[in-house]
Amino acid sequence: MITEPPWSVEEHDRALDRLAARENFPVAAGLLPARHRAGLRAVYGFARLVDDIGDEAPPDQRAKLLGLVDDDLDRVFAGRTPDLPQLRRLAGAVHAHRLPEAPFRDLVRANRRDRAVQRYETFDELTEHCALSAAPVGRIVLHLFDAHERGLAAASDDVCTALQVIEHCQDAGRDYRDGRIYLPGEDLRRFGCTEDDLARPVTPTRLRGVLALEARRAADLLDRGTTPLMAGLPGWGRIAVAGYVAGGRATLSALERGRYDVLARPPRPRRAALPGLWARTLGPRALRGGRR
Repeated sequence: MITEPPWSVEEHDRALDRLAARENFPVAAGLLPARHRAGLRAVYGFARLVDDIGDEAPPDQRAKLLGLVDDDLDRVFAGRTPDLPQLRRLAGAVHAHRLPEAPFRDLVRANRRDRAVQRYETFDELTEHCALSAAPVGRIVLHLFDAHERGLAAASDDVCTALQVIEHCQDAGRDYRDGRIYLPGEDLRRFGCTEDDLARPVTPTRLRGVLALEARRAADLLDRGTTPLMAGLPGWGRIAVAGYVAGGRATLSALERGRYDVLARPPRPRRAALPGLWARTLGPRALRGGRR
């Protein structure tokens, strides 16, 4: 993903759409106006680039590649043309929406930290990690919808942290195979788990207890953040964020429905359930007034 792709912009966008379709929530829903979809897709493309460097690039090349991303962020915020195609797409969104620099830097920092810190002792430590790796995306989204001055940053942080914790529960087996454990160490010990439990073909009952605990914590964070966001976000921003919340709730339902057996087959949300959850999250104000 680092070099200029040998395909057209349209083909690149279709590839990005295929990646987005694997997410638990709609990245840039088709019902949103084109200007908002373009901004969300550009931010998603940047986040995917950074994640792919961390997950797929040769380990001895990751620091260098993240350095290239940092260099291109310098160019974007200095008003110069970046080298990487993903950053060129991002530059348009940055300038159109006056996006701040700090959240993008935090996403790169989080990826660097993920290479060095691969275990978390407490849930508080895990949420500190999410403050760099997830919360910045929500803050960018607030800017995309001109909602960054509405006092919603803390609520956005809660929702983004919840969504990432849910994903860590869902992907616990894959993360372990990649050398990382996001489930807090003190919770694993409390339930009598060892790290080897994450290598089993079927999730042991004791490990399911840890996953259920983290999922409940994520659900509480999701509910806590959703209420002020749905009350305070303007039209299209409210609709977009309700879709993210609905995806998180659908994934929580999938985890519960699968009895937290994430090792035999990671539970995926039911797409058919998403519209109903989306509408319930929006509530009685759904699609009424204030759309910008």
